[in-house]
Amino acid sequence: MKKKLQLLATATFLLLTVKMSADTIVNSDLNLYNPDVRKCLLDASKSEGWELKSIYMDKGEKLVYIFTKGTDKKVYISK
Repeated sequence: MKKKLQLLATATFLLLTVKMSADTIVNSDLNLYNPDVRKCLLDASKSEGWELKSIYMDKGEKLVYIFTKGTDKKVYISK
């Protein structure tokens, strides 16, 4: 009985502490300062069903593009 109670407590603890998160893909191999690269990225992402959610400059002065598709997220950071 004690083992079953310990197993139940452990299972409950794990269930409460495990975070369910979407897949995030980070790509930093692109030169997003090149307008041709940006256009190709936008066209290819759109044709694959990805939606552009945000474009911004991070504190390191790198250009960042964020795309979403369902619960998945792609982040592109310039070189």
